[in-house]
Amino acid sequence: MTFEQVKQLAGLKNWPVKLQAQTPDPELKIAPTLSIKYPNSSPLGTFSVTANQEAIITYNPKILADPEQMVATFAHELAHYLTASTQEPPPGGWANWEFATDLCATFLGFGIFQANAAFKLKQYSTIDASGWQTSSGGYLSQAEHSYALALFLKLKAIPLENALSHCSTNVKGFLKQAFKELEKNHALIDELKQVKYEGLKLIMQNNKTAKTNYDLSISLSTTLVPEQTIDLHAETLDESDATYAFNPNNIPEFGITHFTPYKTN
Repeated sequence: MTFEQVKQLAGLKNWPVKLQAQTPDPELKIAPTLSIKYPNSSPLGTFSVTANQEAIITYNPKILADPEQMVATFAHELAHYLTASTQEPPPGGWANWEFATDLCATFLGFGIFQANAAFKLKQYSTIDASGWQTSSGGYLSQAEHSYALALFLKLKAIPLENALSHCSTNVKGFLKQAFKELEKNHALIDELKQVKYEGLKLIMQNNKTAKTNYDLSISLSTTLVPEQTIDLHAETLDESDATYAFNPNNIPEFGITHFTPYKTN
């Protein structure tokens, strides 16, 4: 249910994907004073596409005990799904894909979860032991996550106070610092505001000799464009002369929920 909520809030409600639990990590504590120091633990989450074009997201069962980390993990893997639909590499090349995916999750609206989950320090107490435990998630540092969150808030004109009450102590400090820096750097915000999202493109080449009309109806759901149906009517379009910027047979990759070319006469 949590995964479906994150999916909907990310604008990816109609993107088909299967959620699977990973094999649980081994128990670390084998005696009151004896624990495994360097276990082989599974990642918090993974994203993959099968040979049959089925998108699969897996999660480590341990995140069920930490709802904030669970949401951050789901957001990151769904961001993987979204960024995998582009042919353009992230800034710096595909080696930076994980970092770009962290940023994508923030711009899907989950920056507070991402920043809080990047580093956690908590106290624990059991019958025979007590102490402090640290955990981390994602690829960017907590300061970098906080800066990305500050950019998101600035671009969306969301007051800083709206986010601070939900942030951890460290993130509050980083976020305030980032906001002060951005207040002095209006050029960066203005530059980012000039970026335009064009969405999926359908490229057609008209053939004046064609006598058949085609109606291409596409329903798509993206994070930056509200869910909608776009009807494109092409006069004198020859079916053999149409060039598509995407492969309609690879629907999960682009989040296209419906693609129907059909004759109108």
